[in-house]
Amino acid sequence: MKIFIFILLSVFIFFFLLPSTIKVLQQQECKLLYPRKEGQKPENKSKNRYKNILPFDTTRVVIRDSESDVPGSDYINANYIRNMNEDGRHVEESKVFIATQGCLQNTVTDFWKMVYQENAHVIVMTTKEMERGRNKCVRYWPELHGTKEFGKLLVRNVEEQPAQDYILRKLEVTRLDRKEPQRYIWHFQYLSWPDHGVPNEPGGVLWFLEEVNRTQSTIKDTGPIVVHCSAGIGRTGTIIVIDILIDIINRQGLDCDIDIPKTIQMVRQQRSGMVQTEAQYKFIYMAVQQYIDTAQKRLEEEQRNKMKEREYSNIKYPQMTNARSKHNMTSSRSSSVMTNDDSSSVYENINFRTSQTSFSSNTRR
Repeated sequence: MKIFIFILLSVFIFFFLLPSTIKVLQQQECKLLYPRKEGQKPENKSKNRYKNILPFDTTRVVIRDSESDVPGSDYINANYIRNMNEDGRHVEESKVFIATQGCLQNTVTDFWKMVYQENAHVIVMTTKEMERGRNKCVRYWPELHGTKEFGKLLVRNVEEQPAQDYILRKLEVTRLDRKEPQRYIWHFQYLSWPDHGVPNEPGGVLWFLEEVNRTQSTIKDTGPIVVHCSAGIGRTGTIIVIDILIDIINRQGLDCDIDIPKTIQMVRQQRSGMVQTEAQYKFIYMAVQQYIDTAQKRLEEEQRNKMKEREYSNIKYPQMTNARSKHNMTSSRSSSVMTNDDSSSVYENINFRTSQTSFSSNTRR
């Protein structure tokens, strides 16, 4: 019942309330007086891709491997994003993200310092390097099978696997100044998100996030998921908000309460300007609705399969006559036959996409 109500409310909000909701959220953002002093310092201005998009000091990522005598060496334009309760406490079961801008030539080393210090193993890049003739992100990884040094870290591009909407890279990171185990970073670059727009439908993004989360869940004691686009607020904010809402649904069930505007406001309190346009707001509603619809179909399919299994279990063999019974008892002493019913044949996978490519198990997982 809650799902049906959510769909009706989504349609109503989508067409009638969304523009006014966006204005309210933007007005609330203007009231936020969180300091952004670090990004405004003269030594850090050149590290900001856009002069008006600066990290809140309260949630910014501080680079610990910095030189104390070099002003601004602990600065990077990045913020931690957490799912917070209304009292401001972090929801312990939920994931942590780092939202950041696309690398500049003079921030690539700082980016890798951050990835390494935070023990991040998954990077989500939602932009191409060049869009409409403009640089959106400096390439911070080497060519396939190549290596490149970034400060005290050596990065090797082990493997690249193209999929329908994205490229998955496996990057090997080695510490050069001291002996530490090598780390593997999974770099997901989404390629089908148009500049200054949104994808036509959310299925590709939902499948992409499913692969990202599957990879993240297989890595023990991993750190935050690092997400970036160019400015680190539009596509980045949209992806993070969708993933937070999906995480809430997965943890609390399909009947849980979802408040999309409140979630966006909560994220904006941690990094300014997250989710920029009306199209991105609409896309979040579309993605959540499609995720719920698909999850409901999966649940119904599982229930139908369980009903089939119960029906098969109720099938009884006909009673045998005494003559046949004796004959079968005799033959059963000399031979026995065991049959296994492959239950997988009655299951149907319902996915956002039907054909996807992934790494082999010895590299992916």
